[in-house]
Amino acid sequence: MTRLLIDADACPVRAEAERVATRLGVPMVLVCNGGIRPSPNPLVTLKIVPEGPDVADLWIAEECGPGDVVVTADIPLADRCVKAGARVLKPDGEALTQANIGSVLATRDLMRDIRAADPFHQGRGGGFSKADRSRFLQALDRELRAALRGV
Repeated sequence: MTRLLIDADACPVRAEAERVATRLGVPMVLVCNGGIRPSPNPLVTLKIVPEGPDVADLWIAEECGPGDVVVTADIPLADRCVKAGARVLKPDGEALTQANIGSVLATRDLMRDIRAADPFHQGRGGGFSKADRSRFLQALDRELRAALRGV
């Protein structure tokens, strides 16, 4: 059965994900350490995990599998989910797959090393835009429909 698993602690697209999941009738699980208000939507479950580093990530990685769609900005978590057979999206709509997860991980590690070597190079991004939100909505609809078809 297809599920939508959200790494919810810092996810900027929870409401959008809930709308798409509801429209398609897909159960959604928000995984966090707390501090998120439960949704009255019967398709949405709030899974609160104990405090601690990567506890939510570990829960998601152990739970996900083929047919599931995971939304996360955490690249190591995305790598584990892709290896488990889940479809993975970043909040900006970028799909992470077997074909690209290696280069995304390598880029992440390279940027971490650059920031560690040069504290003035912090790589300030442009923030989360309406275009990112729109790309996410389109990508989530596409991925959930494909997961439901078993493609």
